[in-house]
Amino acid sequence: MYPTTIILRCFIVRIWFRLDSNRSLHHYLSTDLPFNRKVMRACGLSESHLPSRRTFDRRLKTVSIDIKERVTAMGRQSVSEGLVKPHILAVDSTPVKAKRGRMWHKPSMGKGIVPCSGIDTDARWGYSHTKGWTFGYKLHVVSSTGSVAVPLSAADVTTANVHDNQVHGELTCSLPSTTIKETSHMTADPGYDDHDLYGLSMSLGFQLVCPVYRYRNTPKERLNLVDFYESALGQVVYPKRGTSTEPLIEHIKSIFRVDPLPVRGYDKACAVVLLSVLLCKILVYCNCKMQKDNPRAIKYMIGC
Repeated sequence: MYPTTIILRCFIVRIWFRLDSNRSLHHYLSTDLPFNRKVMRACGLSESHLPSRRTFDRRLKTVSIDIKERVTAMGRQSVSEGLVKPHILAVDSTPVKAKRGRMWHKPSMGKGIVPCSGIDTDARWGYSHTKGWTFGYKLHVVSSTGSVAVPLSAADVTTANVHDNQVHGELTCSLPSTTIKETSHMTADPGYDDHDLYGLSMSLGFQLVCPVYRYRNTPKERLNLVDFYESALGQVVYPKRGTSTEPLIEHIKSIFRVDPLPVRGYDKACAVVLLSVLLCKILVYCNCKMQKDNPRAIKYMIGC
């Protein structure tokens, strides 16, 4: 009854106005005020055809795949219009805490015991060298670098215990072929330092650049990686990660307030996080089309 585009517009309203639940979203859209009615019409709804709160709950669990496709489509469009340059890409991940409440500790998790209600039983424990131990999920993003660093094409959400190198292959292969053809390097942190990932990158026509170091017994095949990383070009390429994808994903979490998450359950968490990525991409695209000096300045657009 309600096309996916209309439902996504409603969920973007929830993210934009920081509504904490689908009940709040339904209440906002059904409020009989001029601005609320204008927002509802912009979503493609009429006063007589407003989804129920339960409809929003059901649809939030199923929209993740569609959001990924739209992020990819917008990335392809940004590259085709020349708004971003895909010559050097960056891949990274960030932990996202589960909804505030009791945590599910490993002894109880191992026994399959849920000690109390309100625990997100889909979330898992994961360790980050910068964030420490986190109970929740993980956002994986491939972004452009340079003055316009945005989620370029690929994004995914996993539980926090999934290692970066397990997701990188799928993320990379989901990039549009036109983007891959223009890519020469992809920068990543030590979590992506994996022999199979180097081979995959070379087969796609670009080089994966991770921090690798020379030791006494370094295998011969890794010495080429060490030589490039230590070269002048390698020292120009790798630092682009620290000025692009790292600030970008922290920017997304901060602006859209998805850390900690406002929902429980993997499907809902995936939808909310990916919606934030999609909305960030839309706002940056609008700034680019309006020729703003700093396209990444999107806080003012949502009233921050």
